[in-house]
Amino acid sequence: MSSLLEVRGLAVEYRASEGPVRAVDDLAFGIGRGETVAIVGESGSGKSTTALALLRLLPDPPGRIVAGEIVFAGRDLARLPDGELRDVRGRDVAMIFQDPLAALNPIQMVGTQMVEMLRRHRKVSSAAAERQAIEMLGLVGMPTPQRIFARYPHQLSGGMRQRAMIGIALMCHPQLLIADEPTSALDVTVQAQVLDLLASLKQRLGMALLLITHDLAVVAEIADRVVVMYAGRKVEEGPVRSVFTAPLHPYTAALLDASRIELSAEGYLAELPEPAPAAHSGVGCSFAPRCPSAVAKCRVLVPPLEELAPGRKVACIRAEESVR
Repeated sequence: MSSLLEVRGLAVEYRASEGPVRAVDDLAFGIGRGETVAIVGESGSGKSTTALALLRLLPDPPGRIVAGEIVFAGRDLARLPDGELRDVRGRDVAMIFQDPLAALNPIQMVGTQMVEMLRRHRKVSSAAAERQAIEMLGLVGMPTPQRIFARYPHQLSGGMRQRAMIGIALMCHPQLLIADEPTSALDVTVQAQVLDLLASLKQRLGMALLLITHDLAVVAEIADRVVVMYAGRKVEEGPVRSVFTAPLHPYTAALLDASRIELSAEGYLAELPEPAPAAHSGVGCSFAPRCPSAVAKCRVLVPPLEELAPGRKVACIRAEESVR
């Protein structure tokens, strides 16, 4: 599978009164053409910050990329001039957000937003853009697309708004779609519909999908590979089936156990202490204070990310014990 996106050594900081806080640290992963990769972790693990950083959508201040490369189709988005980056957004890489009501323009009709997206990146007439927008609304499962075209976001249900946002994102048939918690604000029935929609559109359009979520059931259903993040760092990566069947990192195991119960209302693991709000000190494993398997050296040594099996990477000094 040829590489479409390669993230290397990505680091993101937020400025705070007590000094810079490292929200993402030395993150590396890739996405192949047509592949679905999921990034999972609790609230505060850095997964949504990663998604925003990929398209340089971090609010600055307080957030900024301080290191790393984001290589998409041979170009480093982290250093791309603003004008060229605006051409990439929406045309080659698109993003859908957790809250479509906040992401959509409340004073523009859905159809107008779709037409603007297409005409921003493609040389088409208004009439042709309108026809394509109505076709896309039908493709994302909207009833009576012509009527939805003329509706405002507040006139749609939550599920319909999410479909509208997906339709806008796909107007230019991007090579990569980034979906940041695309179903967490929806009820269970609508969640399943949106997931089925994303899976079918991915196949139909041949695009890659980067899914940001804490819902492991969603990951098991549609992802090919999974990246597990904790305290801004990648702690495990591998094919979904092998990671979920035999996790190598104790944090991944805790996530899987919690998914059979539920995360707390704050998004933290139900059976482990809540993570400390302060940034990791850089001494020892960041998960050690919560880890039921931690030993003395875990609190002193920062575990390197190692490949212990084909396609399986983990950052845990005790991980080799799991594969013996």
